[in-house]
Amino acid sequence: MQYSSQAINRAMRAMRCSPFEMKLFASMRLQSVSLSEISEQMGVQRQYTRHPLAELTAENALLWLIQVGILRREVDGQGLTDSFRLTPLGRNLVEQWQHEEKAWGSPSLNDRLLNVFSRWLRLPA
Repeated sequence: MQYSSQAINRAMRAMRCSPFEMKLFASMRLQSVSLSEISEQMGVQRQYTRHPLAELTAENALLWLIQVGILRREVDGQGLTDSFRLTPLGRNLVEQWQHEEKAWGSPSLNDRLLNVFSRWLRLPA
């Protein structure tokens, strides 16, 4: 599937600006991860976050990553669950970073401002 360079850049920026570590995205590449595994102290223990995130904070960050096309919410026979996994775009970005064996780096001030602006306007992928 082809993605515009604008969508790829927005997704990469959103991942770098998120409160999550690469280990979370690597785990999501293999299986879905529940919100309870990401939030509070459990997220720190699993090295998904650097510091504990309240469940609402974690969910809001995950929802933004859904909007930019990186994640999707898992669905079961009952409907939506509290678990998340990578979309094809998210999988491509994680594989690219893992293949290059380089950290995605800290977001620049410009990255943070663009991410906040996009999030505020809720620009879709």
